[in-house]
Formats: sequence, structure tokens, C-alpha cells
Amino acid sequence: MTFEIDITRGTDGSLTGPFRLPAQMLHDQEYGGHASVHDDAEAAKLGLAGAPIEGPTHFSQFDALAVEQWGQAWFESGCISSHFLNMVVEGEQVQASLVPSGEDSAAIHAAKEDGTPVLTGTASIGSSTTTELDERRQRGLGDPGELHIVDRLEIGMTGDPVTVTMTADSHNGALYPFTLAQKLERITERSGWYDGESPWGGAIVPTEMLSVLAHQQGAHFPVRGPAIGLFIDLEVRYVAGPVFVGRPYEVAHTLVGIGQSRAVESYWTESTITDAETGVHAATVLLHQGVFKASYADYPASPSSDG
Repeated sequence: MTFEIDITRGTDGSLTGPFRLPAQMLHDQEYGGHASVHDDAEAAKLGLAGAPIEGPTHFSQFDALAVEQWGQAWFESGCISSHFLNMVVEGEQVQASLVPSGEDSAAIHAAKEDGTPVLTGTASIGSSTTTELDERRQRGLGDPGELHIVDRLEIGMTGDPVTVTMTADSHNGALYPFTLAQKLERITERSGWYDGESPWGGAIVPTEMLSVLAHQQGAHFPVRGPAIGLFIDLEVRYVAGPVFVGRPYEVAHTLVGIGQSRAVESYWTESTITDAETGVHAATVLLHQGVFKASYADYPASPSSDG
């Protein structure tokens, strides 16, 4: 069995999974020489109720629903495109649902037990469907106004390509202080495809871990700091998937958008994951991350533009 999960199918074709307790695995995350928003003390400084669970963690609940809807094609050409709405702290339960909107597309939603929305977005297979982030990213192409944290960034910037491999026991760096094996012990939806044989002949990397693979060594764009960041939007697209455990991949980063809101300055990074041995473009990760203005000590008290 691919996923051991009880899925409810509605009369409208919708798929809903059970409530799950996603695990917090980033308490010890470090970047720029300091703790992150996933640290309880840092979260408290920003007035948050607790250290949030990393957004991609919720993607595993959708993997199970998407495989139920589209089968193996999900890990070959699937795309999950998500806008995060509210943070989840450890101990809160989350339920995921997928509502088909066409043969190859669906709307996705996740919510807490009290109905608080966690994320919204789209799931699809193939390359012809418009995703949740297609429109959202376009907003990052206009004039963002006066910036003080990401002011040195320019759309089109690229980072030096790096070659990375995710094995069961390899360390994923200071940004992700856990191994794949440790993740699989606490993942919300288990599958034999992740730690054994899959239909493609080897263990595959869960969708939620593709952002870890893509940013294992960071993108190294010149964002001012120290400051605390968070994920705002995330899209993972399999181009010629799946992505395999233990296989080397070349990762290249391109900056594709810059923006700001009342509380954060933000930037969009597109990361291509290419099989280092065959040259096949396996997947793309599009990440929109923000930096809290309040966490940057040198941020002007009364900026001339607040977005």
C-alpha cells in the first residue's frame, strides 16, 4: 500500500484526509549565525504564540490525497502550489483536503481543528495548469517601494550551482538540522516509497523534503541581517520526477521577485533541481520568503514607504 491513510471522498469528488499532528523539527535551525523564527524564544520576541512548524511539513498530507487522485503521475509531473495563511505550532492538528477542478487540477486547503485556515492553493499534474503562485508571483515584479533589508537584491540574480545529495542519514545543514531518516520517523503520512522500493526502482524523496534539498546549502543572496525570516508561499513542481534518495542533483537558484508588506520585506527564489548524472530537469522549487522588519535592528523607525 502506498499510503496507510483513511481518505473521505465527498459527493463532489473532494478528498479529505484525517487530522494529523505535524512535528516541529526546526527548534535548532540556524542561519546567519542566529536562531530562526522556529525557536521559541525568537518567536516570542516577534509576538508569536509559539514557534511555527515549517510550512512544507503540511505538503505530505497532500501527497497522499494527490496519489489517490492521480496515482504515480503525482510524483512524476505533479505540482503543489501553496499560500500560507496561518502558522501552526506543535500540538495543533491539521486536516488537508483536495477538491478537483478539472481532470488534471484541484484546489487544496488545510485547516486546524477550530477551522482556522492554514494554507490554500492548487495541486495539478502536467504543465498546462495555472497554479496558485502564478498570479501571486506577478505582484513581485512591480516596484516594491523603498527597501531596507532586501535592497541589494535584483530580479535575475543567480547563485552558483551546487551539487547536493539526500541520503537517509546525511545531514542537511544548519537550515535543516535533521536527516531524512529522522523526518520519516515523524512524517504525517508514511509510505514505503520513501524508505524502500518504489515503482521507479528506488526510494524517493517526499515532496515536503524537496525544499530542504533545494536549500540545503542556501541561496546566498545578499539579504541584510541578522533578521528573522519566514515562508509566505511555496510551490514544488515535478518536471521529470520523482527525485530519488541517494542520487546527486545540481541545484541552481535564480531570484525572480521582490516585494514587501506592512510587516515584512520579501523575495522569490526559483530553484531548479537537475539530475547531476543524466542532466534531466527533475523538479523546480519556487519559494517566496519574507524577513520580519521588526527583527532587523537597523530598520528605520518610520520608513518612508510601508508597501
